[in-house]
Amino acid sequence: MTELVEMNMIQALNNALDIHMHRESNAIIMGEDIGGFGGVFRVTEGLQQKYGPDRVFDTPLAETGIVGSAIGMALAGLQPIVEIQFADFVFPAFDQIVSEAAKYRYRSGGQYSIKMVIRMPYGGGIRGGHYHSQSPEAYFAHTPGLRVVIPSGPYQAKGLLLAALNCPDPVIFLEPKKIYRSLKAHVPEAYYAIPLEKATVVREGRDTTLVAYGAMMEVAREAVLLAEGEGYDIELIDLLSILPYDFKTVVTSVEKTGRLVVIQEAPRTCGFAAELLAEVQERAFTRLQAPLQRVTGFDTPFPYTLEDHYLPRVERVLDVLTKTIEY
Repeated sequence: MTELVEMNMIQALNNALDIHMHRESNAIIMGEDIGGFGGVFRVTEGLQQKYGPDRVFDTPLAETGIVGSAIGMALAGLQPIVEIQFADFVFPAFDQIVSEAAKYRYRSGGQYSIKMVIRMPYGGGIRGGHYHSQSPEAYFAHTPGLRVVIPSGPYQAKGLLLAALNCPDPVIFLEPKKIYRSLKAHVPEAYYAIPLEKATVVREGRDTTLVAYGAMMEVAREAVLLAEGEGYDIELIDLLSILPYDFKTVVTSVEKTGRLVVIQEAPRTCGFAAELLAEVQERAFTRLQAPLQRVTGFDTPFPYTLEDHYLPRVERVLDVLTKTIEY
């Protein structure tokens, strides 16, 4: 029987990296301060000491060079695992990711692919202000050839990262730093993988479907409990992957409940929630009983002092759920 160990998300990710580095001798970890220091959030702590500086090493503060070099390494047969210190810092490497890594399999007719995982702490929750709190998932979800994965807790983080490390395509792995240490769960110590394209129905219900991902799942859980206290029965779905995303599970749920609310902490305009609402409207229009709704961040740079007001709060979610059900 597999032993369960209580871990937070940082420990679960470190455990996944350790397992993969032990199993795959061609895997390397690279990024800013990820060697002896263990990364700014300590996700890679102890791995350089265990696997040596040739396999776990620091890079210059140059995201374009980091990702560009990793692409070359992947083409040469290595498997780079890249850490971008904060997701906000990835934009200098955007061209390498979108124009090169995402397109190699297509442009080579399937002869080459970039087997690479790019890990990034993302989102608010640590008073990081507008340069350390952004949620860039929609930028990458707009790019064919990439996969975009967002865990919602320690168990999901380990299983999804191990699955991403075995994926032949480049994976953008966004880690919600708000819940890096605040959530703990009993996680299998041994290897396991969670399918990258499958959402999880966390709770079944009949009155409306609520979809969230990443740190917003904790907001969603609390809102569901409060709604239950008011007599509402909410079906809750953890999306886990947004490229590709599991529209079948979402549409099946909405066909049952007739309603949909989506939570994202990214700004409202052109966020991933809008894509999800559009897809459901196309596929389940005749089953809808209320307008589709989203609860999001605001169309401003991420604030410092007003962070708690910017992030979707339980009260906002509960209000939208109530109005949707009673429409």
